[in-house]
Amino acid sequence: MKEISLHLLDIAENSVAAKASNINITVIEDIHADRLVMVVEDDGKGMDAEMVKKVVDPFVTTRTTRKVGLGIPLLKAAAEACNGYLTIESELGRGTRLEVVFQRSHIDRMPVGDLATTLLHLVIAYPEIHWVFKYQVDDKVFLFDDAPIKRELEGIPLSDPDILSYLRAEIENGIGEIKPADSW
Repeated sequence: MKEISLHLLDIAENSVAAKASNINITVIEDIHADRLVMVVEDDGKGMDAEMVKKVVDPFVTTRTTRKVGLGIPLLKAAAEACNGYLTIESELGRGTRLEVVFQRSHIDRMPVGDLATTLLHLVIAYPEIHWVFKYQVDDKVFLFDDAPIKRELEGIPLSDPDILSYLRAEIENGIGEIKPADSW
């Protein structure tokens, strides 16, 4: 994967597969500390300590449709190549927290990519999940929580063209207002 937003999509879909009801995604661009941090937290089924150790192995996957799982190992390698790291904390029955950190200015750091489209895809594809997305650049924060919108819609599908257009504009504007010019 060539963009952080695509890794976010992959990890969030792992959370969906783990039967999460609530998924929080945080992306922090700390310009002063020269760090790019991405966190995905869920309340899914979690993993035992042995599986947490194995999940960074490309030849270990819990999926039944294929025998390899490259998403997390590739993300870990990318972070480490950019003076960063990847950590996973998980507990059976409680959920999982994955954090990845990159040196923001590192020449080999992949671009952030299209966070708005990634989030919109997740919200529309999995409306039964409560999504919270936080994007922070230094002290500026954009927070998107789909719960108030879902309550207001009272059952109108998020895929309705007018709703979809509203969601896209809300997310793109929120991210666009704080995204730094050098955030590639």
